[in-house]
Amino acid sequence: MTLHATKILRAGDWLADTAIDEIVLDYDRRHRRRLRFSAGSGTEILLDLQEAQHIRDGDAMVLEDGGLVAVRAAPEALLEITAEDADTLARLAWHLGNRHLSVQFLPGRLRILDDHVIAAMIPALGGTVKKLLGPFDPESGAYHHG
Repeated sequence: MTLHATKILRAGDWLADTAIDEIVLDYDRRHRRRLRFSAGSGTEILLDLQEAQHIRDGDAMVLEDGGLVAVRAAPEALLEITAEDADTLARLAWHLGNRHLSVQFLPGRLRILDDHVIAAMIPALGGTVKKLLGPFDPESGAYHHG
């Protein structure tokens, strides 16, 4: 039997200890309207939202029976980009945006999905690159909220 999830509750709008199950998804699978997946217990769930949403780590999917499935961000191969000063970091952010890359903004650093071409480009533009494994939660964009 497949359970249907038709709504997302944002982190902080629900109590984490009330979740009946958990799902770990990468960034791409956390930005969907419709997706079939198996939760941690093996339960089949069909996410069926009215429109695509950026589902963040700590959010919950609301099942048709009222149950909540906690969403966790899967670790992904990332590049963390830093620079010696804010002006250089801003210029690097512009170059990433100009290439239509999803970017996560953190204090004094940027994160993107690992890309060998970008990893080679950043030092040439005055930045430094460190590879890491972690959750990826980029900006949603000016026309998307949530």
